[in-house]
Amino acid sequence: MVSLRCTTAHHSLLGSPTCLARPRRRACPVVRAAVAVEAGAQAKVSLIRIGTRGSPLALAQAHETREKLKATHSELAEERAIEIVIIKTTGDMILDKPLADIGGKGLFTKEIDDALLQGRIDIAVHSMKDVPTYLPEGTILPCNLPREDVRDAFICLTANSLAELPAGSVIGSASLRRQSQILYRYPSLKVVNFRGNVQTRLRKLKEGDVSATLLALAGLRRLNMAENATAVLSVEEMLPAVAQGAIGIACRSNDDKMMEYLSALNHEDTRLAVACEREFLAVLDGNCRTPIAAYAYRDNDGNCSFRGLLASPGGSKVFETTRSGPYSFDDMVEMGKDAGHELKAKAGPGFFDSLQ
Repeated sequence: MVSLRCTTAHHSLLGSPTCLARPRRRACPVVRAAVAVEAGAQAKVSLIRIGTRGSPLALAQAHETREKLKATHSELAEERAIEIVIIKTTGDMILDKPLADIGGKGLFTKEIDDALLQGRIDIAVHSMKDVPTYLPEGTILPCNLPREDVRDAFICLTANSLAELPAGSVIGSASLRRQSQILYRYPSLKVVNFRGNVQTRLRKLKEGDVSATLLALAGLRRLNMAENATAVLSVEEMLPAVAQGAIGIACRSNDDKMMEYLSALNHEDTRLAVACEREFLAVLDGNCRTPIAAYAYRDNDGNCSFRGLLASPGGSKVFETTRSGPYSFDDMVEMGKDAGHELKAKAGPGFFDSLQ
């Protein structure tokens, strides 16, 4: 299993990991406009500049955000009202090392956060599982789009499942969360570091670098590439990363107009589930060296069902817990916090020391 690509933040940080998730509506001040100049044409005013990484998946998420904004605000449907600004992050540039060795999850968001705080973009679109536990001071995350399928996809050219792989088979994954859960159930397999965007990893698989790999089904679906999945793993077999499948959109905490735009897009069930899972993560102080998984969802009775997992990277130790309760912000935050404290106590201080 994988840790969430790390949760270490790289800025001065703000309050609880869930306070950033409360959408707020305020009076609407003047929209801060950005100027985008076309070659040979007059200057055009962009009402919103969306900051994003440049991978195909990140761009698909930015385009989804743009289309939702255009559909909910008529002034944003005008030509060039929304500009997409690609920002290269350190994590995108260093692909030959495990995330834990180059500084953690904030490497996929730091440069975008900087652009937001410096006023070079107006909103930032993130995969929530890449967002550090605490947001940089001066930013807020008032919006989660509807969550995609949280499950992981098994992709292999020679077997239909992990159980069918012969002993010694090599699985490519940069995720300690996936690694620990794979090795816990199938200790005869081997997991190696395997980074790059979806297309790169599929190409490496076809070239025979590894026997199989696991990818988030949400990413494959957003890229219209779900047909590449050999099988979809149940959450019982592979518990997802915290906030897997969720898109988060951040803005400056003093930008009332952007918060108004984003509040119209917020999907409340997703926001509450993400808040619950991130509170669990925050208690465990998860980072790229800590395999952590969690999943909160609305069950058939309308309540919140939660499952959390903490493990050693090699899968020799796995601690799990479950919770259920009302599907409300305060109850779910408390649920995640309580579950985190339980597993932290079960693991003991020596467990975390061994991961450093």
